[in-house]
Amino acid sequence: MNKTIRRASVFALLLVLALLGRATWVQAYEAKALANDQKNRRKTIAQYGQPLGNIVVAGTPVTGSTRTKGGDLAYKRTYTDGELYAAVTGYSSQAYGATQLEGIYADVLDGTDDRLKNPLDALTRRQREPGTVLTTIDPEVQKAGYRALGNKKGAAVAIDPATGRILGMVSTPSYDPSRIAGTADGEAWRDLTGDPDKPMVNRALRQPLPPGSTFKLVVAAAALEEGLYASVDTATASPDPYTLPHTRTVLPNENASAPCENATIRTALRYSCNNVFAKMAADLGQDRLRAMAEKFGFNDTERDVPVRAYASVYPSGMDPAQTALTGIGQFDVTATPLQMAMVSAVLANDGLLAAPHMVAQVVDSDGDPLTTYRDGDTTRVVSASTARQLREAMRTVVERGTGTNAALPGVEVGGKTGTAQHGENNSSTPYAWFTSYAKDPATGKQVAVAVLIEDSGAARSEVSGNGLAAPVARKMMAAALK
Repeated sequence: MNKTIRRASVFALLLVLALLGRATWVQAYEAKALANDQKNRRKTIAQYGQPLGNIVVAGTPVTGSTRTKGGDLAYKRTYTDGELYAAVTGYSSQAYGATQLEGIYADVLDGTDDRLKNPLDALTRRQREPGTVLTTIDPEVQKAGYRALGNKKGAAVAIDPATGRILGMVSTPSYDPSRIAGTADGEAWRDLTGDPDKPMVNRALRQPLPPGSTFKLVVAAAALEEGLYASVDTATASPDPYTLPHTRTVLPNENASAPCENATIRTALRYSCNNVFAKMAADLGQDRLRAMAEKFGFNDTERDVPVRAYASVYPSGMDPAQTALTGIGQFDVTATPLQMAMVSAVLANDGLLAAPHMVAQVVDSDGDPLTTYRDGDTTRVVSASTARQLREAMRTVVERGTGTNAALPGVEVGGKTGTAQHGENNSSTPYAWFTSYAKDPATGKQVAVAVLIEDSGAARSEVSGNGLAAPVARKMMAAALK
């Protein structure tokens, strides 16, 4: 054979082998990655090629699908009471992807999850009927919180303390995910993403802000657990006025006439005495206080409910004056409404934290479970004695303290108000907080709630946890206990 021809043949053979090797690599190792690539149009066509599975609240779907007119995407997502449940569902958009439960369970809801296929389907790549996501949300609690928040900028979370089930999760202002479900919703997308009130941000999970005096419950828990004080009725060593350590800065109390000097923890919670809890935080030190905060859930960067919640933060590297300020929920302490609901839930549940979750089960089209989230998966945070004492002190807050607007007839209710500074030198409207629990002695039902009012439009002098946030909590607690 001619030498030139032989070389050309060998080269051609190597090219063929290279092509076969590349094809084998793509088919065997890269097929799944390519199929799941967001730029792969076929993935989107398959995703919306049939009606999507539903997200269900109390047995009723709050999502649906509708047939599109023209184009290669046969169906698009629809929402029932979209604004009411947006903080739970998130959105599923043909153009902008999916978020929250829609995003986490996208493969189940569009029928591409491998667990939905039988062996024959795996060979033929036939797409099976989609699955369903069953939430823990109580529609009455959700509606109560949404209506009570109204046109205020804020959020609220309600949890069953014993099981960890999230009964309500509201963020306002909200939005209707149906507005951005299709491919021609660019104007609506620009309106929503450009809105300064950020309606697409889930404030319940993803906007940690200073918790103010609601954090005093964590400080009190640390003081009791560490033996700093024997009980909530032991007098504390708390001068009034209190000067921050190593400074000349005097920390004022909101109510100058309140009996805060050397007040007990019960009295200090009732009147929200800054001097008591700042001094307590300084006495505990940042390490012991951070350890307690982390037991309640602060600094947890992997809190999935199953949507990932942003971490609530108790800081480190502080001087004594800064540590004292954390005792009143200021300096660099931040918390989400979910986190502050968890604090009240722990105290209501005798010191045990039941892992919060808003999905009960994910099931296939036959109703067989694919994933089940356990109720009552608990960890010990504080002793039952500490929890009981702080519940009693929280009851004092509601019965004759700063939280009277949360009271419910015939129901045990305890709570803690908070008003957190906002802006440089507290130049902006403060945040109003309320965290609480309620127990119905007749039925045994219980609930923990946290409410944040970021902006109500009210005058600065009218902003308070009792005036703005406690009424929202009361309505959600009443709905949960029905």
